[in-house]
Amino acid sequence: MPSIESQALGRLYESKASRMKANPNLDRATILSLYEEEQSCAAEAPGVTYEDVNVRGRPGIWASPVSLLPQSNENQQSVIIYIHGGGFSLGSPNSHRKLAAHLGRAANANVLILDYRLAPEHPFPAALDDLLAAYEWLLQERGFPAHKIATAGDSAGGNLATALVLRIKQEEAGRLPLPAAIVAFSPWYNLLNNFDSMALNDKFDKLVHQPQLDQLAAAYVAGTGASLRDPLVNPIYADLKGLPPVYIAVGTHETLQDDSERFAELARKAGVEVELELAEEQQHVHVFMAGRAAEADITIQNVGRWLQQKFSSI
Repeated sequence: MPSIESQALGRLYESKASRMKANPNLDRATILSLYEEEQSCAAEAPGVTYEDVNVRGRPGIWASPVSLLPQSNENQQSVIIYIHGGGFSLGSPNSHRKLAAHLGRAANANVLILDYRLAPEHPFPAALDDLLAAYEWLLQERGFPAHKIATAGDSAGGNLATALVLRIKQEEAGRLPLPAAIVAFSPWYNLLNNFDSMALNDKFDKLVHQPQLDQLAAAYVAGTGASLRDPLVNPIYADLKGLPPVYIAVGTHETLQDDSERFAELARKAGVEVELELAEEQQHVHVFMAGRAAEADITIQNVGRWLQQKFSSI
């Protein structure tokens, strides 16, 4: 049985869904505003400072645990590129600032939350282009070594956190080193939306349902000629051999549960180290309740410890 605090996330999702259903012609600005409400779920992470940054023309937020501040050398520190979710079309650094800060604090790492370009105005591969530029910026301008960098994200951001590393592996091999690790919370990997949990968990999931996912997937590749089976769009179809270690956390009440389990299975078969955490009866991106719900805090602490091990393994 989920805690009362975790159940509150489901109620928020239900409220948002009912408002959008009652007003199907909401303008994009209002929809974006509704999505920003999710940032209110997490508590403020204590002991974290924030700075606005410009990353090769894209804005972002730089979050740092105060425990890192006495260190003068950034190349002795670690950093997480946190990639917000939102179906490739919604969200911002602000909507995920508190969640990302909790993760950075648990991992004792800086966090870069990039304001990457969104579909439908900027379809695939615009977001990946921005994220690749941010990765290069960390390496070349901030001086972080690759083994001190991890990618992380939730939902569509979990897809992008993985696709970014796949792109580096496939297209930038020999030019850019791979990061230390990948973290994906409730990742939306399979943009065909045809795994069994999409139907089996539909009655439990308070937010994510196939009709909206089909629309978001179509918008992500609209006008690009890209297939929903393109490995950088749909990592289920990628060659996963050679990826760094991956940590995936997903709720068992999610329509996207099979995305995580299937990816984990494929990655392990390819020789990739994978940690798969199944959060019992939890909703989509249950870590949104960081600092308020025990289930979210347990996952954040698990991932934080795991990342610290990966950052220190070289």
